[in-house]
Amino acid sequence: MVPKKSKLWTKDFIIISIENLLAFLSFYLLMIVISGYAMSKFDSSPGEAGIATSIFVIGGLFMRLLIGKWMGQIGYKKTLYSGIIFSFITTLLYFGVNSIILLVIVRFLHGMSFGIITTATGTIIASIIPMDRRGEGISYYGLSLILATAVGPFLGIFITQNGSFNMIFVACTITSIISFLIMPFLSSLNEMELTAEQLEEMKEFKFDNFFETKVIPISMCCMIIYICYSSVVSFVAVYSQEINLISAASFFFIVYGAVVAITRPVIGRLFDSKGENSIMYPAILIFSIGITLFSQAHHGYTILLAGAVLGLGFGAIQSSTQAISVNVTPQHRMGLANSTYFAFTDIGMGIGPLLVGLMIPFFGYRGMYMVMAIVAAVCLLVYYLLHGKKVHWINEMSVHEHVVMD
Repeated sequence: MVPKKSKLWTKDFIIISIENLLAFLSFYLLMIVISGYAMSKFDSSPGEAGIATSIFVIGGLFMRLLIGKWMGQIGYKKTLYSGIIFSFITTLLYFGVNSIILLVIVRFLHGMSFGIITTATGTIIASIIPMDRRGEGISYYGLSLILATAVGPFLGIFITQNGSFNMIFVACTITSIISFLIMPFLSSLNEMELTAEQLEEMKEFKFDNFFETKVIPISMCCMIIYICYSSVVSFVAVYSQEINLISAASFFFIVYGAVVAITRPVIGRLFDSKGENSIMYPAILIFSIGITLFSQAHHGYTILLAGAVLGLGFGAIQSSTQAISVNVTPQHRMGLANSTYFAFTDIGMGIGPLLVGLMIPFFGYRGMYMVMAIVAAVCLLVYYLLHGKKVHWINEMSVHEHVVMD
């Protein structure tokens, strides 16, 4: 007799996925246009406009380092509520910005609210997904990010072409209002009650109260992958212009998103049934091949093929590493685990463009992407050393800890 699967698609699962979608939709709506807004509105230099764009990620990273420590004390649901309210207030501040300095400040504050929301949603989703379907559940949940990645930039460009920058701020305000309105439908979560000893320990100013050490190894591997991925995201426009494949490149992320959406549920089920190593090793190799294809593109179909291969590889890595970080963490430190994991991915996305930007004058775009493909391939060894070779032992320990906590 086949054992009955635990229920995945609950009301709370859907609501948290929508909350995550709305947060990332607002992020991409602004990310795609904010540099143009800064230059046209305040006559800013490209460098100043770049700061206004990237400071958002820094604000999110700053808040992640704090919120993981606090979340266990104030509760997951209250944390998410505070992040949504904070996001609504900071979105309204955009309407009163009258200088580049104020814009940078508002972007930093908005990034802080984004860090609170996405850390909270990631922690809540990990706590409500049945353990036997964790890989599958996180894969489905991750589709909210993929949908935002596809829809956000498209809407941002469409609104600015047919309206004004203020309409972007209106759209972001609406997403915050919708986020707030659906929160009351979220059930009272069965949150982990911290003992007096655990609460007292979390108040101490020490490394373990800002980072979940068990998550750091897989997060470091993921950070390197994100550095490689950011090279594609950051320079796809100028690279495609240099090789005269702009038209094909405009469909790159559509193909990428479609492949991720189609394959993620399958990847999640394989993760649960076969284990992380069966996913991670081929996914890292596929990801490296995708960057190699991208570096050697001379025809439009090669660009699109590279998008499909990268979607298969990176999509599997992204969902699997998040599931791994949850699996190796005790229940009462789930907030810290998510804040640690996302902090490392933020660092990868943040420093990646800077690092590869320094390489381009020496190697050119094709050479730079080949270097990134090699770095991605080296992650096979990095993953093995940091996590892969210890999988059986780690999984046995984490299952024991979760059983004890439950």
